[in-house]
Amino acid sequence: MYLLDQLPEEWDLGAVPRYRRDQIRDWIYQKRAASFELMSSLPKELRDSLQSKFSLSPLTLEKLQGSKDTTRKLLWKLSQGDYIESVLIPASPALYGEKSDRMTLCVSSQVGCAYGCRFCASGLEGWKRHLTPGEIVGQIIETERVTGERISNLVFMGMGEPFANFENLRKAIEMINASWGVGIGARHITISTSGLVPQIKRLADDPLQVRLAISLHGATNEVRNQIMPVNKKYPVEELIEACEYYQEKQGRMITFEYILLEGINDQPDHAEALARLAKRVFAKVNVIPYNKVEGLPWDRPSDSKIRKFADVLKRHEIKITLRLEKGHDIDAACGQLRLKKVQEEQVDLST
Repeated sequence: MYLLDQLPEEWDLGAVPRYRRDQIRDWIYQKRAASFELMSSLPKELRDSLQSKFSLSPLTLEKLQGSKDTTRKLLWKLSQGDYIESVLIPASPALYGEKSDRMTLCVSSQVGCAYGCRFCASGLEGWKRHLTPGEIVGQIIETERVTGERISNLVFMGMGEPFANFENLRKAIEMINASWGVGIGARHITISTSGLVPQIKRLADDPLQVRLAISLHGATNEVRNQIMPVNKKYPVEELIEACEYYQEKQGRMITFEYILLEGINDQPDHAEALARLAKRVFAKVNVIPYNKVEGLPWDRPSDSKIRKFADVLKRHEIKITLRLEKGHDIDAACGQLRLKKVQEEQVDLST
């Protein structure tokens, strides 16, 4: 059993007194102990007992891949042999955005993805299972341990659809946000969804103060139907109504994530439609030029098209960040590194 899968009050430690439980909790979350043996303030008998019953981390680092722009991608191996990814992204100047010294970790919530966005590598090997709370939290703790970086911002827009794993995600965020836990403020945590309307409304009614991002990538049903199957179930009109409900209940700005795909959603009229939606729900827009995925047919638009698209939004006074893709040389698009690892193992098994 992994202690990270449970809140401290849920730990089955028998007659261990409260102050010892607090010490264990602090060793895990504050001091980031890599083993029970390192918990030097605990009696050896207790350390040995913990070691025999529990494990600290549900994942191990399989590969750390750094890039020229200092983005780093981490491939994790889980206890069941599955692979997931996290991406550590330092802030850098954007064409339309403010400078920042933030260190952001993009975190996975599932092994694979069942939602099949046409441009994404996460679902190419299908969906296997939800991540446990400990597998979610462990990505943060282990990333800080192996990189030496302090993570200031967290985004759930890595592998998987976070809202499809709502219960485990909710529990993980409680550990991440707690002062006794990882200690990342709720307003520095963003959950991204491809458009699961019921869960957007559920988050709106939740006391959590986290931020919401919509992986929009198209402002009309015509465009979204081409690249995002979820739109068939929750079309744009329902999605925007859910966003309005979220804003009514939470009063916080929403972010539209918009990956630019050559010839699909990169024209000025697409930008005009996006501007109308952004104004309707008071959303800011992250424009992201496509990160090429081997085996998929999509291409990145030219720099001139990217700038023209951004200029349309600026003309409508939409708050915009143009994120020039980071980590292109390390396969930093969601699921790429995992996909390569899985394919390598399949080749090994067939030879």
